[in-house]
Amino acid sequence: MVVPVTLGVSIADAAPTRDGKPNVIVIFTDDQGYNDLGCFGSPNIKTPNVDRLAAEGRRYTSFYSACSVCSPSRAALLTGCYPKRVGLHQHVLFPQSKTGLHPDEVTIADHLKSAGYATACVGKWHLGHHKETLPTSNGFDSYYGIPYSNDMNHPDNKRKTKMRSDELWKDQSTAVTGWNTPLVQNEEIIELPVDQRTITRRYTDRAIEFITENKDQPFFLYLPHSMPHIPLYVPEDVYDADPQNAYKCVIEHIDAEVGRLVDTVRELGLAEDTVIIYTSDNGPWLQFKNHGGSAFPLRAGKGTTFEGGQRVPCVMWAPGRIPAGTSTNAFATNMDLLPTIAAVTGTPLTSDRQVDGVDLTPTFTSDDSPRKEFVYYSAHGALEGIRMGDWKYMRKVPRALKNKKGTPQKPQIFLFNLADDLEEQTNLASDDPERVKQMQARMEELDREITQNARPVWRKKADS
Repeated sequence: MVVPVTLGVSIADAAPTRDGKPNVIVIFTDDQGYNDLGCFGSPNIKTPNVDRLAAEGRRYTSFYSACSVCSPSRAALLTGCYPKRVGLHQHVLFPQSKTGLHPDEVTIADHLKSAGYATACVGKWHLGHHKETLPTSNGFDSYYGIPYSNDMNHPDNKRKTKMRSDELWKDQSTAVTGWNTPLVQNEEIIELPVDQRTITRRYTDRAIEFITENKDQPFFLYLPHSMPHIPLYVPEDVYDADPQNAYKCVIEHIDAEVGRLVDTVRELGLAEDTVIIYTSDNGPWLQFKNHGGSAFPLRAGKGTTFEGGQRVPCVMWAPGRIPAGTSTNAFATNMDLLPTIAAVTGTPLTSDRQVDGVDLTPTFTSDDSPRKEFVYYSAHGALEGIRMGDWKYMRKVPRALKNKKGTPQKPQIFLFNLADDLEEQTNLASDDPERVKQMQARMEELDREITQNARPVWRKKADS
């Protein structure tokens, strides 16, 4: 559903800075679960720096990624669209993939660059590694990072290590001996393999350089960390040799680096001129146990359309714009960041293309969200559910159409009231068949519109 963008002028006017153009920093972690921050209830992971952002800002407890895996989620965040609308809904891209985010799409970086912002992407891209699909072709002045997941190898994703996760953690030298993952600067590989032990810290170093160099003009920094996606690595000075503490160690390292970044913003006197958004691309990779996180109290995790797969932690911090120490259950998604950033920066979106995001600035001070519905697509792009208000309907069709006996597989039908059953344990489908029917029809209607108006993905030409 397309909702007109509201500019939220009263909020922007409450703290006028730099001609109404605050800096914007989006910190996007990889596979961090709903429960994997202190401020979201983690019993053992200590995240004082993100917790401080929450204490000085606002927690979003009903915030969704548009998909439960990497590439579709990132496409949604940057374009404000369902991944299917931009052709990036069918799982993730690999080093041998010949598609990517079309450079004709308008990303957050494109939008802010046209308004005079300096723009940089520092971290994991995963929207295409070909020149035409890299950040520098999608609105970013510069790029420094890993072009796909850190468990993928250049150039064909072959010869990957077969060691178990605990073994990899115990032997941190496998960061360079076990993987052939590239580090890219702008459009060139500058390190192969990248030393993944230091990559989180080096991302922060580069981000701090960018902020410092552009402190006198508005800037947009997109900082998508490669971790805690497996394999997990940290610098020697923060390493805990016990593999049972691997995930905890990585999250706490990311938190410390967030602290360094935010300290820079404060020291440069930019706190009241800056908006920081911290969130994750999808839920935790539960199959990796102590190398994956927790979505507690949500059901399931990465790769699923249950809440644990797509409801993620989110903190928004903007002194003078967002009230400190607050929390909201307002319905929101990462698609909504583009129109929200447009509103906060006073840079209206153009009307030449459809977006699916809504402006969340009303939720800075209210629990009433302009988002009323959200369609769920599986990790492989199948239409699988819809949330309307507090109600969530799911129709899950097994990917294998027949079971081992050759019997046709029946779809599983679920209906949950998330206000009463956040854990998705009580299936109400048989109790309310009329609601099931209505939600199925609305889900199909929205998907039909998205499909009919989908824009082309970029494809590599056969001779290039």
